[in-house]
Amino acid sequence: MSRISYYLTMKKIFKSIFIISFLLISCENSKKEESSTKEDSTEIKKEEIATTISDTIPKNKTSDFIPKGFKLLEEIKGDLNKDGIDDCILLIKEINKENIVQHEFRGELDRNRRGIIVLLNENGNYKQFLKNIDCFSSENEEGGVYYAPELSVEIKKGNLYIHYAHGRYGYWSYTFRLKNSDFELIGYDSSDNNGAVINSELSINFLSRKKIIRTNTNENADSGEEVFEERIVYIEKTKSLGKLSEIKDFDDLELFQ
Repeated sequence: MSRISYYLTMKKIFKSIFIISFLLISCENSKKEESSTKEDSTEIKKEEIATTISDTIPKNKTSDFIPKGFKLLEEIKGDLNKDGIDDCILLIKEINKENIVQHEFRGELDRNRRGIIVLLNENGNYKQFLKNIDCFSSENEEGGVYYAPELSVEIKKGNLYIHYAHGRYGYWSYTFRLKNSDFELIGYDSSDNNGAVINSELSINFLSRKKIIRTNTNENADSGEEVFEERIVYIEKTKSLGKLSEIKDFDDLELFQ
């Protein structure tokens, strides 16, 4: 091989090595840039999430909405207007010494009534939507030969549930849904029990006006041995299904039972 041929051959080899090296370096730099971009993007998303969360956490306190002369019994969180953000319900109780009584057998009892306040989360601040400060009787009312019904409040699937549990005697429950400027009654459910055995069940849907009555026909049934006879009737349409803000006393509420 002549010197010229050898020179040209070596030149081609070095050129190829240079091109390959350049491509490898470019590829490595590209990977670093892509990795850096992903990290930057992740950081931006984290900042966006953090900002969104901080925007939805109320800056004001629920205690700001408790009226003078009342105390907080329970705070319930949940989405009431289906915007994906938790709202808040306050279960409150009056503080009035005049309603503290001495019972012959039970001793000192607090007979102050209870109420409810609904707060909606709007743009990162709670705003009072509804207040009914004395619609529930005291937890220390007479229960006959049994204890008084136990009140609980729950938010589920955008609905507000007001539930009374009465142990071996069963339960009853009211379902409300946000509509216009109030919470309207849309459902009622109850169970009449004898211990663990269900005597009858009632379910009313005020939207469809459908009432379902289930009666146990097995008089000697143990728990789980009930045989139900079901009857469906339709109630008359009413102008108002019942508004939470207007209910004076849940103990006196009559619902086509």
